[in-house]
Amino acid sequence: MEEADIVVIGGGSGGAAAAGRLSDEGKFSVALLEAGGRNTGLRTRIPAFLAFQTDKTNWNYETVPQAGLGGRRGHQPRGKGLGGSSAINAMIYIRGNKWDYDNWAALGCPGWSYDDVLPWFKRCEHNVRGGDAYHGGDGPLWVSEQHHANPGSLDFVEAGASLQIPRNADFNGARQEGIGLYQVTQKGGERWTSARAYLGDAPANPALHVLTGVTVERVLFEDGRAWGVAYLQGGEAKVIRARKAVVLAAGVFGTPQILMLSGIGPAAHLHEHGIAVRINRPAVGANLQDHIDYVAAFETPGKSFVGNSLKGKLDMAGALFQWLRKREGMMTTPFAEAGAFLTTDPDAPAPDVQLHFVVAALEDHGRTQVPGHGYSCHVCVLRPESHGTVRLASGDARAAPLIDPAFLSDPRDMATMMRGVRAMYRILEAPPLSDHQGRDRYPIDLRDDDALERLIRARADTVYHPVGTARMGSDDAAVCDPRLRVRGVEGLYVADASVMPKLVSGNTNAPSIMIGERCADFVAADLG
Repeated sequence: MEEADIVVIGGGSGGAAAAGRLSDEGKFSVALLEAGGRNTGLRTRIPAFLAFQTDKTNWNYETVPQAGLGGRRGHQPRGKGLGGSSAINAMIYIRGNKWDYDNWAALGCPGWSYDDVLPWFKRCEHNVRGGDAYHGGDGPLWVSEQHHANPGSLDFVEAGASLQIPRNADFNGARQEGIGLYQVTQKGGERWTSARAYLGDAPANPALHVLTGVTVERVLFEDGRAWGVAYLQGGEAKVIRARKAVVLAAGVFGTPQILMLSGIGPAAHLHEHGIAVRINRPAVGANLQDHIDYVAAFETPGKSFVGNSLKGKLDMAGALFQWLRKREGMMTTPFAEAGAFLTTDPDAPAPDVQLHFVVAALEDHGRTQVPGHGYSCHVCVLRPESHGTVRLASGDARAAPLIDPAFLSDPRDMATMMRGVRAMYRILEAPPLSDHQGRDRYPIDLRDDDALERLIRARADTVYHPVGTARMGSDDAAVCDPRLRVRGVEGLYVADASVMPKLVSGNTNAPSIMIGERCADFVAADLG
């Protein structure tokens, strides 16, 4: 039987951070179990290749049919392999709003206020601007300026500024509201994943043993303590012993799935699948929250934006050659280059919608090719009131879970989305962005509430930020306590976005990495 002091399940954003920190001083031996591969090839190193992922790097989940989306199934991409979703995302570095973390503390998570988490964000970060009151300058996670912003992205910022939306050069600084270019998790023109930050491109730490191609079946317990993990690798059933602790970081869908397969979850649901109940915990797999998102797409007569044309393909080929030589040029784009945080409800405690301006005309998450050139803009509801679930499809760990975000089930989310769409169009219709003469692929009278609602339900979907399915808290119903220990058992921790009690107001990769860092510190302190 293999064994280690600590077994970490999942090498994604939080798991890589936890495994790297726990092993970096050599005090603990750590085994990291990852379902995918090592993600060291060009597909995950070239930033613009985020548009060309495969099943080797992306789980490509789908939701159950969504009543709020007219019965459609939503697309739920999740990173597969070391780095997890940080290996396939748009690399946007956003932490969320100060209010989010203060609200976590108010909800029963002491130690998670903004003042508590800011030092951890700074510890993670290696910002090319250097360290200051809000940023770290020497952490493992590189945060860079964009190397090649499209002129159209600058026009988007100017259009917003012409409407008196304040310019914001740092959405993670003193103020979140405003419009500007995003910083990205890149180093020297390459994508910088959590695995590259915390494990290195070729893990050589003797205290860290990385196993890839692993399907975790369940956590093993004896006398109320996690002592190991049962898994499949190459069709062979194996067990690894954890002498001191197990850290579960399989993601917002994988973590509740493994907990339920291990007997921790809603008792009636576990009985349905013939799983012996260890702890009846209805909150496992509940509280799923995600940013519902609407995308406006425009076609342009000019070819300044990324496009599907002969010129566009020649430009991409030239850009690839430039990147291979110098790590510069269009291949460094995150596509979602600019954005904004806006407050559409005067009673909101913080901005309630976020915009992502994309330098290509997107349809169906980029899976449908749009001829010609153009641009898109996303608007998402930052703090959705709609909450869903993750449930088992079967007792087989290889089966995808049933994902139900319950999008737009709470009418408050539709109201916020409609305000957000109208605010977004005011920017899109303002010069100098309007000078590109974009043709709206889905024109509508924005004054017609019924028509706008129908269009949103027909086209809205995720912007890839699910959280909350193993929430932390001080109440008896919480899955984890505020030190990320799974309640009711010993030696089991969670280190990913599933612990968030509420979704943050922004992209979730940076907070997930921060959670992994904190979990490593909690584990190390508990083990002494």
